[in-house]
Amino acid sequence: MQHKPLADQTIVVTGASSGIGLATARRAAAQGARVVLAARSGAALDRIAADIVREGGQAVAVGADVGEREQVEEIAAKAVAEFGGVDTWVNVAGLTIYGPLGVVSQEDHERLMRTNFWGTVHGSLVAVGLMKTRGGALINVGSIASDLAFPFQGMYSASKHAVKGFTDALRMELRLDDAPISVTLVKPASIDTPLPRRARNYLDKEPMLPPPVYSADEVARAILHAAVRPQRDIVVGGAGKMFIAGKEFAPGAYDHLAGQIAALQKRTMAPRRPAGALHAPQLDDTGHVHGDQPFPVLRRSAYTRASLHPLATASAVVGLGLAAATLLRSARRS
Repeated sequence: MQHKPLADQTIVVTGASSGIGLATARRAAAQGARVVLAARSGAALDRIAADIVREGGQAVAVGADVGEREQVEEIAAKAVAEFGGVDTWVNVAGLTIYGPLGVVSQEDHERLMRTNFWGTVHGSLVAVGLMKTRGGALINVGSIASDLAFPFQGMYSASKHAVKGFTDALRMELRLDDAPISVTLVKPASIDTPLPRRARNYLDKEPMLPPPVYSADEVARAILHAAVRPQRDIVVGGAGKMFIAGKEFAPGAYDHLAGQIAALQKRTMAPRRPAGALHAPQLDDTGHVHGDQPFPVLRRSAYTRASLHPLATASAVVGLGLAAATLLRSARRS
């Protein structure tokens, strides 16, 4: 399946006020797409949409909480009213919590699932309703946590596992109906966004993402590739693919990396902000694509670029699989 060029598409992006969602919306508009931006922080979205229009693009903003089905339907109604329909729907909105599963409150657990999982479900089902006859692309942003688990991000990992299961089942049902809709799951590794700053934090330190950390624009590039030339799954970041492959090869050895992963999730020199944006927008982080990672950010992933071109994928996967096996054998010996 191949879809219309980006310049002929209307694209809905949830979680568009920062990070991957904002990078995707800006990149899509720069390539001529009509963009519908959605997030809880409506005022910030209005400014972002106005900036896109000033730069010659086409964009409208919709303040909405994707955890509420009725508000997601309002996003769809705005897209139809302004641009006549939707060609690609991208579910990006997501948050995380840092803390032991038994310490995090039930209210926080439920709010995270409401945004990460139910937000994706609502967006997907509303998008399918719009595109079932006219066709289009549905792109859900999961994570390498769709295939892996991370200590102190247990419910985040659970939500991304759930997104993967839902996305796979929906894809199969659409094929049974012969619906002209492609379904892609994008699984980023550590990405340079404000996500750690926006997290609900129960740890004694400010959280951070374990290196290597990749650019948010690399994820946006993969998302917009799938809007035109769909793929079933796209992992952004060769290191992420290596760990996924290694965990499948030797799951027990991956479990033994828990201590190292937990240590890499804590920053030693940063003020701790416990509340985050879990229950309400954190306005000082809206409008920002990038975070403040203490490590150098990789501007591109050779593995991901290769995986977007099928002839190069096989050799890239073989190389990463060998590297993962070597890494996990070393971890097992240690």
